[in-house]
Amino acid sequence: MKTLFLQAPSFDGFDGGAGSRYQAKREIKSFWFPTWLAQPAAMVPGSRLLDAPADELTVAQSLDIAADYELVIIHTSTPSYDGDARFAEALKARQPALLIGMVGAKAAVEPDATLTGSTAIDFVCREEFDYTCVDVAAGLPLAEITGLSYKAADGAIVHNAARAMIEDMDALPFVAPIYQRDLKVNNYFIGYLKHPYVSIYTGRGCRSRCTFCLWPQTVGGHAYRTRTAASVIEEVKWIRDNMPDVKEIMFDDDTFTDFRPRAEEIARGLGQLGVTWSCNAKANVPYSTLKIMKDNGLRLLLVGYESGDDQILLNIKKGLRTDIARRFTADCRKLGIIIHGTFILGLPGETRDTIEKTIQYAKDINPHTIQVSLAAPYPGTTLYKQAMDNGWLQSHKVINLVNERGVQLAAISYPHLSKEEIYHGVEKFYKRFYFRPSKIWEIVREMMGSWEMTKRRLREGVEFFHFLRSHEA
Repeated sequence: MKTLFLQAPSFDGFDGGAGSRYQAKREIKSFWFPTWLAQPAAMVPGSRLLDAPADELTVAQSLDIAADYELVIIHTSTPSYDGDARFAEALKARQPALLIGMVGAKAAVEPDATLTGSTAIDFVCREEFDYTCVDVAAGLPLAEITGLSYKAADGAIVHNAARAMIEDMDALPFVAPIYQRDLKVNNYFIGYLKHPYVSIYTGRGCRSRCTFCLWPQTVGGHAYRTRTAASVIEEVKWIRDNMPDVKEIMFDDDTFTDFRPRAEEIARGLGQLGVTWSCNAKANVPYSTLKIMKDNGLRLLLVGYESGDDQILLNIKKGLRTDIARRFTADCRKLGIIIHGTFILGLPGETRDTIEKTIQYAKDINPHTIQVSLAAPYPGTTLYKQAMDNGWLQSHKVINLVNERGVQLAAISYPHLSKEEIYHGVEKFYKRFYFRPSKIWEIVREMMGSWEMTKRRLREGVEFFHFLRSHEA
């Protein structure tokens, strides 16, 4: 079947893509590559990947493009589902014979609700959906496809047997050629990465058990299944040779540094290619591994610190202490590795005092840049179950993760701490971190080294101030 893999049009600047960890409009306009859609697109002959939000396509433009296809597979999420379902209904109204499916964490965890939420949706793919999509596109009877839930002719919901997790990750084709073929690489922008960048996975799953983290608890699993170092290096070489404008490779594995000998082997191969790269890391990587990575092209680590309170880190099963994270951060600074640190407000155990403690902690360890998110109880996560069991969700247990503009909301509140206080803790955190003379000088010094960086930081600054003003309101 002629197949379109689609990230449907949504809020302006909304990154609900099949690659973003928080489906929301960020402080500075940014988009992650839709890698989870690009992978099956690389496996279905004649298919196309369309990322409407990144391409700034309207509903009408997206409908016109989809009109040429027999099968449309839409990535959806808890925040974007209502809009995605409306788009599916518009598609069906124009082409009643069109087969429409949904994939993503929401579809995997809530297949019944995803299917019954709209008459336009014919099936959803659960678990890892790559080969499930391949089977649907090949025209196999829906009843014979594992990992699929679908509507039968009589309207009943049928759940087929689960599909086994993919073990041979090297069998999956490269996604970079799909990026080059179907996407406008310059549309993908992350404030702390060089532009243009490309993000790929070198494996799936995460051994950590963080209670809030979406992908490992819904689609990826807790076994870290990896590609061989040779496979990773070969794809990076393809990017270097075929996408010469790309200035940085981001390895978006949940925790790229989990298998340190493998991370070191890949780093040495990347060093021979002469590329600049970054990755997600836990704040416990030893100095020896950090040095090997830095010596072989590593520029930046994206590190989830989450909180400056050790009891909260214990509550969320982070598997990390602040003293270990402080030592790791000092090691990175000594080696010249830049850190983008991420923090979350509103996790179980949060109080006014712990918010203050985390802000001070962030100022003490002083990552180059930060991201402050709000605890998001996505269905399928332990945090969601805790929130439901303990009555931390208000409004009749309706989960509002974003507002009408796509900006993230505080969904959880506690008897001692309202969701309004947690929400406004974000702008307080940002102001106290960035509006320090030392941090301002650090950013100005960075701008002085490059006119390109000056233009970029000025644009980001305007967007950031707009964000703060709207957030305060």
